[in-house]
Amino acid sequence: MNFKTISYPFLILIVTFQLSCGSDNSPVEQPKEESQSQDTNTEESTEETNTNDSENANGLNGDVAPSENFNLTTWNISIPIDTDANNKADTVKEDELNNGYENTDYFYTATDGGMVFKCPVEGFKTSENTKYTRTELREMLRAGDTNIETQGITKNNWVFGSAPQEDITNSGGYDGQLNATLAVNHVTTTGDDDQVGRVIIGQIHANDDEPLRIYYRKLPHNTLGSIYIAHEENAADETFYDLIGSRSKSATNPEDGIALDEKFSYTVKVTGNSMWVTINRDGKDAIEQFVDMTNSGYDVGGQYMYFKAGVYNQNNTGTATDYVQATFYSLESGHSE
Repeated sequence: MNFKTISYPFLILIVTFQLSCGSDNSPVEQPKEESQSQDTNTEESTEETNTNDSENANGLNGDVAPSENFNLTTWNISIPIDTDANNKADTVKEDELNNGYENTDYFYTATDGGMVFKCPVEGFKTSENTKYTRTELREMLRAGDTNIETQGITKNNWVFGSAPQEDITNSGGYDGQLNATLAVNHVTTTGDDDQVGRVIIGQIHANDDEPLRIYYRKLPHNTLGSIYIAHEENAADETFYDLIGSRSKSATNPEDGIALDEKFSYTVKVTGNSMWVTINRDGKDAIEQFVDMTNSGYDVGGQYMYFKAGVYNQNNTGTATDYVQATFYSLESGHSE
């Protein structure tokens, strides 16, 4: 599987992530050599005294645009504003995104160097059929080559390894893995009970459906949040799986839940009609969910895929300025070719 490294300071394992230690983002001096991987042994890093103060324990620079910390060449991003007056959310394409793009309200670099995604309840949406706002990356394997169509079985998208051979040949790759380390900083606290406190932080999107949605949800009366996923069968029903806590609108504080600002990692791996979603936290056992997609209908001709990551606000009933926010500290995707 050929991986594109999105956050070079992290040494990322292909199977799962190990989290950064704790949620303390206080600065720690780093070695001057940028080519050297992040080292958790601070004794070695403190030997260097002539370092940039903006580089910190995450190995990221808090004074630059997101694309200077993260390789975003195979992504574009949707922002819930409408600067071109087409009544839809703006899409920032690959070249512009990787040329220092940032938006101080919705997409920017945190002081600790993390890549911040923020999205309010009220804002422009990506289409008329979309219910919710988002600040979300969309995988674009064409990497700025506008001669390649964005939709369909093209070199911009990937397919499952169980797809017809013709689709595998004509796509940008087959099967895939998405790795991310992040912290959810804020969720909505207003709105209907069915919607409050929930946000999607990662997806696999197909033509019209979503083989995977990863949710974080923290209810206003709880101190910890839950993680659950949804698998949507092609043109059919969807199945939910609780990984940590419960997706219920009346859930009690989840045992061993994830607090706001707590770092954790997720890994999504797809091989043929098999999918694994794994959650990792520092010092705790990995939590894995297997999904058998044999009867999900994505192995037929014409079904194309792309990863998404960021925040997809799942509340359109709250106060207009209420919002969701997450900060990503690493992001990596890859596919077989």
